[in-house]
Amino acid sequence: MNSAWLARKPWVLPVALGIVGGAVFLLWLAHHPPQALALRVPGTDAAPAAGGSGAGNPVLTGTLQPGPGQPARSTGAWPQFRGPARTGIAAPEVKLARQWPAAGPRELWRISVGDGYAGPVIADGRVYLMDYDVEQRRDALRCLSLADGREIWRYSYPVAVKRNHGMSRSVPAVAGGRVVAIGPKGHVLCNDAVTGELRWTIDLVKEHGAVIPEWYAAQCPLIDGDQVVLAPAGPDALLLAVDFATGAVRWRSPNSHGWKMTHSSVATVEFAGRRQYVYCASKGVAGVAADDGTLLWETPDWKISIATVPSPCPLEDGRIFLTGGYNAGSLLLQLRETNGWVRAETAFKLGSQIFGSTQHTPLWLDGHLYGTRADGKFVCLDAAGKILWTSGAGDHLGLGPYLAADGLILALNDSGQLRLLEATPRACRELARADVLPGARESWGPMALADGRLLLRDLTRLVCLEVGASPQP
Repeated sequence: MNSAWLARKPWVLPVALGIVGGAVFLLWLAHHPPQALALRVPGTDAAPAAGGSGAGNPVLTGTLQPGPGQPARSTGAWPQFRGPARTGIAAPEVKLARQWPAAGPRELWRISVGDGYAGPVIADGRVYLMDYDVEQRRDALRCLSLADGREIWRYSYPVAVKRNHGMSRSVPAVAGGRVVAIGPKGHVLCNDAVTGELRWTIDLVKEHGAVIPEWYAAQCPLIDGDQVVLAPAGPDALLLAVDFATGAVRWRSPNSHGWKMTHSSVATVEFAGRRQYVYCASKGVAGVAADDGTLLWETPDWKISIATVPSPCPLEDGRIFLTGGYNAGSLLLQLRETNGWVRAETAFKLGSQIFGSTQHTPLWLDGHLYGTRADGKFVCLDAAGKILWTSGAGDHLGLGPYLAADGLILALNDSGQLRLLEATPRACRELARADVLPGARESWGPMALADGRLLLRDLTRLVCLEVGASPQP
């Protein structure tokens, strides 16, 4: 092929190059098969304008997967950690059966979940759970039907989490048509409660310098009106409030002592005509103003050397009960106000042999405290910290959860045995018990109750039981 011949046939060279290029492309394709296309979810193609830079946040690469489930016909709600008022007490209209069949409460449904202790919440006939998909190595915010447990949708994103006494631990919060959740590595996500579409996301580690505790993030988000309150305990923010609709930062409270994140969650307290948020950090406790994050008071008198898990338990008249495991015992703070300044004084301390709860926050009912001590005994204390009674030798509850409804207490022990208790300051009487999770391991996750349906879990199973006074359709 000489130059004169090519001059007469100028099309030959481009055609030859095209054939060679096509052959090379086909050879490359044989060794690099095309990847399946993922559905682009609204809100995930760019960082939300107000919710942080989003750079490197895996939540933004997440996918939304619809399921066959349909919401139940239900009006009851357990919309956040520890229920409607964050107290562990169900709404007054919830009525419980006073006795159970011989086989125990009727099981409505049961599903498998990833290893963990993350509790569910309930709203509008839907169940929301922050889960972990071990096979796919993805955090998964799941929306399930309260009727049958079938999945309505899930929003999942890639993140590597190793088993360390489970993975997921945080309880979501739902309000105003949105659900907010926190993953074990500190990824916060806000999704549409009905459709599952991502609204905004925050990476507490990358954006706010949070140091995730050894057993992963367990704090539960607080939706308070039109803002979401988080506790990154980073260098620039002990507590953080963001706009519920957009994720935009509203205020940061100072963290001058460099306190770190714990497994505890933020509590709300009303004192001296001002609403405040109280948080147990690694080296002390602080209260900040709800409207602007101003530090109102702090004290180093309460800290736990290994893991701070229970949340502050507000009593009345500026009293806050704090408790923990690992021989920490308990402490009562008394807030006092003088000329507009608030200070926190230690009213009394209790040794762990009197009362110390390793994982769960006690119930404050009719002027008395009810909770499980580190030795597994269920205990009633008066407001001065005096023990009024403890459960019997065979009534070991371990690290299991409990809640109150209709003047009764539902308590689950480590091995999946559920008790129905009638507890008063005078005595504790057991009305019923049943093995609702046979062969259970580490039944530690918080429970949820709405419309007579009780949701509880062990390490790998979530179950729904009928415990209402009148069976629901």
